[in-house]
Amino acid sequence: MSFVLGEAGYGKSEIRLVKVSRRPGGHDLLDLTVDVGLEGDFDAAYTEGDNAGLLATDTMRNAVYALAKEHPIGDIESFGRRVAEHFLLAGPGVTRARVHIVEHAWDRLEVGGRPHEHAFQRGSGGNRVATVIAGEGEPLIEAGIDDLLVLKTTASGWEGFLRDRYTSLAETSDRILATIITARWSYRGPDIDYGESWREVRKTILEAFGDHYSPSVQFTLHHMGKAVLSAHPEIERISFSLPNKHHLLYDLGRFGLENENEIFQPTDEPYGLIEGTVERARS
Repeated sequence: MSFVLGEAGYGKSEIRLVKVSRRPGGHDLLDLTVDVGLEGDFDAAYTEGDNAGLLATDTMRNAVYALAKEHPIGDIESFGRRVAEHFLLAGPGVTRARVHIVEHAWDRLEVGGRPHEHAFQRGSGGNRVATVIAGEGEPLIEAGIDDLLVLKTTASGWEGFLRDRYTSLAETSDRILATIITARWSYRGPDIDYGESWREVRKTILEAFGDHYSPSVQFTLHHMGKAVLSAHPEIERISFSLPNKHHLLYDLGRFGLENENEIFQPTDEPYGLIEGTVERARS
C-alpha cells in the first residue's frame, strides 16, 4: 500500500502586535492580530522528518514584529503585502504566502472637549480586516469587516415563505432585524487608497442596511451588495455572512398584559445564517 502527501502548509497564528507611533503633539496607536500561512515544497518535513527547508514559526512571529518596526505600517492591506512578499523570499520552498490581519479599533479619548494626546478607549462598530495572498504575479488583496452589530426596530418582515407540516413560525410584517455583519470584498485596478475605500464602503453598508423595508435578510444582503458596487467602482465583488440574531416577542398574555411590539427576548441559538456574494456582471 502506498501513500502520498496531499495539500499541506503551516504558519503562525494569533500574532498580537501593538505599535505606538510617537510624534510631536501626540501618539498614534495601532492594534493588530496577524496570521501567517505558507504553502510550498515542504514534503521532506512531512514524509522524511527533514526540517532543512522550513522556517520556524517562531521566526515568522519575529519577522512580523521587525517589519512593523522597520517600516510605517500604514494601511493593513499594504502591511500585509509587505509581510507576504517577505516570506515568499525568506523560505526557499515557499510558493505562496497568505497573511490575514485584523485591526482592533481604538478611539482617542476627549478631555475638556479636546482629543487627548495619548489616551484611548476601545472602539466600536466592527473590526477592519484584510487578507493578502502572494504567489506568482500580483498579490491578491481582500478587505473586509468583522463583528459589525446592527439592528433596526421596524421596517422588516418575514412573510410568504414556504410552509409544510413542520412549519410553526407565524408570518410578520413588523419585526426587529438584527445581525452581525461579516463582509469581504476584492479590489480591482491600481492605486487604491485602501483606508479611504474601507471607511466609505463601511459607511455605504450601514446606510444601505437602514434605508429600506426588508422582506428578508436575503433581500437586505443583496441590497447592501448592490449599494457598495454602485458607489465604489474599485470593488469587484462583495460577500456577506449575516446571522439572523432573533428577537422574539415575549408572551405577556399569561400575566394579563398586552405586548404591542415592545418587549422582546433576544436569543443566541439556534439562528438562521444567510450568506451570499454580489458581483459585477461580466459583459
